[in-house]
Amino acid sequence: MKQTNYIAVDLGAESGRVMIGSVSNEKITLKEIHRFSNGPVSKGDSLRWDFAQLLSNIKDGIAKAVKHADHPITSIGVDSWGVDFGLIDDKNQLIENPYNYRDSRTNGIMEKAFELMPKRELYENTGIQFMQLNTIYQLLSARLSNDTALAKTKKLIFMADLVSFSLTGQVYTEYSLASTSQLMDMKTGNWSKAVFEKLGLPLDIMPNIVAPGTVVGKLTKDIANELGCGQIPVVAVGSHDTACAVAAVPASTENWMYLSSGTWSLMGIEVPKPIINDKSFEYQFTNEGGAENTIRFLKNIMGLWVVQECRRQWQREGTDLTYDHITEMTAHAKPFKAYVDVDYDQFLSPGNMPEKINAYLRQTGQNTLSDKGEIVRAVLEGLAMKYREVVDIIESLSQKKIDAVHIVGGGIKNELLCQFTADSLNKKVMTGPIEATALGNIMLQAIAAGKIRNIAHGRELIRKSTPIKEYFPKDAAVWQKQYKQFKKR
Repeated sequence: MKQTNYIAVDLGAESGRVMIGSVSNEKITLKEIHRFSNGPVSKGDSLRWDFAQLLSNIKDGIAKAVKHADHPITSIGVDSWGVDFGLIDDKNQLIENPYNYRDSRTNGIMEKAFELMPKRELYENTGIQFMQLNTIYQLLSARLSNDTALAKTKKLIFMADLVSFSLTGQVYTEYSLASTSQLMDMKTGNWSKAVFEKLGLPLDIMPNIVAPGTVVGKLTKDIANELGCGQIPVVAVGSHDTACAVAAVPASTENWMYLSSGTWSLMGIEVPKPIINDKSFEYQFTNEGGAENTIRFLKNIMGLWVVQECRRQWQREGTDLTYDHITEMTAHAKPFKAYVDVDYDQFLSPGNMPEKINAYLRQTGQNTLSDKGEIVRAVLEGLAMKYREVVDIIESLSQKKIDAVHIVGGGIKNELLCQFTADSLNKKVMTGPIEATALGNIMLQAIAAGKIRNIAHGRELIRKSTPIKEYFPKDAAVWQKQYKQFKKR
């Protein structure tokens, strides 16, 4: 196979990257061209994304990538986090900066939604875990507050697709991103008319849904001239970053589970159709769209956000710790000093996270912590315990014994957490690739271009291209005993 080049724009809640991916017969290679910080900005009492700055950084990265590439660029793909969106008016202009999913406007909105549509009925329609950050509650909040921006809206476009819209002028919603909104009927793959009608939401502002791997357009002439390139095609990859990450999991056996580890931890299995029943509703599991008509049956877990917020608070207090330093302190801290449920509601919003953790400990009858290493260790142990809980439930629901867990994403750099996970689960854990999202993005573009046959072929190439590290349980008996204590909280 002749080498082909692709540009992956990978957007996260803390940073964004523009990368070049090269595909040949033997492997897929990646090179980071441009990295930039990304994060919420305050506007009055609201939390937003600075979309103009985000787009400017992306265009800078694409321009650099085009100049850097040793072969012509075949296509561009954009992925991002889910649920957030921009509102476009009848002149195809962004009305205002998009809200950040951690904005407080959705506080209490879930309960109002359930008054309009019973919780069980809503889950039956959408198959999505109930989280106040979901698009459905952001949109309902806008309607209930008579948001003037919503009244001016012609189309709602999710974040990754909003970037592609800005590059191509094409309006669409990619399936995996749409599926995170809790507005889509998972059984049909279309917007749920029942949800829109019962909640009084405007269905006409929702774009058409396209499948992962669809070539949606090409750079406009103006954008191409600005970037100094031709009108490169743009592919709607798995526009939701986890869809890309799961596509890149280098699994070769059947009974495996994925864990996409970063700001959020997303843990689950691939299934051919949604699992929507009383048990999945009780345990609050989510069904999200994946590539090649798969469903990602998973649980959203708060993830390393809690540690990230602790670090930010300590920086504000004058102690600037690197993640390596934090990990070293954590490794030497006393184990199991406290049991922390990382999905505690108050941990969702930004703020003084160490104090929030201690407030949680006081509320649950535990001793508070002052040592930074002990605080982070309690969080990481809590994460590993939560992973064990999720594995137990998935094995029960799927009637399959999980043989191994594949961890991908930036969280694999925290080797302590990876070992905790192997210990807590009493299973083999394999980590890598760290750049799973970007690799999945490139893979799906190459499939669209006919250069990779399918995901199974792409995963084979990724196994050849990426080092995989294995972790085996060391203290499973100790962790089993501690897990029983964790479950009592």
